[in-house]
Amino acid sequence: MKDNKTEEKTRYSAEELAEFKEIIETKLEKAREDLKLLTEAYTNYSDSDTNDTSPTFKVLEEGQQVLSKEENARLADRQHRFINNLEAALIRIENGTYGICRETGKLISKERLRAVPHATLSIEAKNKR
Repeated sequence: MKDNKTEEKTRYSAEELAEFKEIIETKLEKAREDLKLLTEAYTNYSDSDTNDTSPTFKVLEEGQQVLSKEENARLADRQHRFINNLEAALIRIENGTYGICRETGKLISKERLRAVPHATLSIEAKNKR
């Protein structure tokens, strides 16, 4: 029986990596669906608009539409970065560096990786920032 205090793990096993890969792929699928919806929301926002039939100039409504488009664009950009981070995590799984803190070189806890599967910093390193 191994003593965890004297022999610290430096990499996750193939089984553990398969679990993380499944988590990431699930999150990636959902993130891509969300990005598609966000992109459609700000690029096709005026499809059901009545600007050409409305005789009055509705300043407040137009202001809200612009704000919504800008917010959707920001959210879409953030979602795109999230997707890139998840894809990078899949690459780290393939090359065997997944779950290793880029600052301390120690394994990132499973709990953290389950919550934030694209994490590249351990809680210890994150708190130092």
